[in-house]
Amino acid sequence: MFANSIITSPFEKGGLRGISKTVCLSKSPLPPFFKEGISQFNASIGSKNFWLRTLVTVAASFKLFAADAAALETVNMALSNKNFQMILYPIAQERGYMQEEGIDLRVILARAELSVQATMAGSFQFNMAGTMAVVNVMKGGAPFKVILATNDKVLSWILGKPEITSLKELKGKRVATSGVANVTLIMAKQVMQKHGIDPDRDINFINTGGGSNGVRALMAGAVDGVVASTAERYIGVPAGLRELSFIGNEVKNSWGTMATTDQLIQVKPKLVAGMIKASLKALRFIRKERDATIAVAMKFAGLDKNIASRMYDDLVGTFNQNGLVDEETQRNDIEVIRQILKTPDTIPVQRAYDFRFAREADRQLTQSGCRP
Repeated sequence: MFANSIITSPFEKGGLRGISKTVCLSKSPLPPFFKEGISQFNASIGSKNFWLRTLVTVAASFKLFAADAAALETVNMALSNKNFQMILYPIAQERGYMQEEGIDLRVILARAELSVQATMAGSFQFNMAGTMAVVNVMKGGAPFKVILATNDKVLSWILGKPEITSLKELKGKRVATSGVANVTLIMAKQVMQKHGIDPDRDINFINTGGGSNGVRALMAGAVDGVVASTAERYIGVPAGLRELSFIGNEVKNSWGTMATTDQLIQVKPKLVAGMIKASLKALRFIRKERDATIAVAMKFAGLDKNIASRMYDDLVGTFNQNGLVDEETQRNDIEVIRQILKTPDTIPVQRAYDFRFAREADRQLTQSGCRP
């Protein structure tokens, strides 16, 4: 048996001369052939050739590692925010899903309009501004396709003052919104119509801009209601504001959509397929791994554990496992954008959506029994 077996580096004090003392045998008797083997081992590690061969092997290993890293294709993707539903991308990076598909993903924050323009110019390969991409398709025939939907429910709410108990009580009141012609406002108007409100006549919409301005205005009493984002909902409800409607339960639209160019789909279909497959692995991980997902959300979105946990429990059911939505949802999305553009013209869903890659990736992952 060996006792206190240590191999000393030739670069330590004493150099190669010190190596002859590196292996210490116990006093237990050893068979002759074993003693001979130990002697040969001592002799071999005491030679310069041994350490040269070792260094060559180590260098070759680093070279292979570098070659693997070089084999990854750098891919830039634009996010317009760090909202909870965007956590699938840090998850896809940290879990190695992107690397498995040959992708070195670089996530960059950029406004929706800018990210779409930069994708067209080739600075981004993908963006999470699918709605804005479809706006450009409908407005000027831009060659974009939405290829992934993160959620199959809209993550937006209508909140009111504590004393307001129903949507109908918002008639004649002031409601804050982040814009006078955006997707969530159009959807909020659809919900109000279902509850007997004519939003264009009965509601005074106040544009308070983005961020949490709307919910802050409501908490300060400057308005009576707000069309709230995910972040605003989790500020307002704990502060005592009343949730009047979860818009995602009342309209059938997609949320958190990824877009790319027709050219990238045609020229690099393998890259697009890999991007989608890695994203679906992350979506499956989110639905299965509560604690790990919450930890990523805290780090990525800067949330405390209590808020991140509540968001997960409330919203995990809205995450798609297969990354696609049906044609009715696609048509509804197009109709919302048509209303924003105030145009009588529409387009077929095939002009704006291409879920082939998501469908195939889902089939492969299901068939292989993938459990991220």
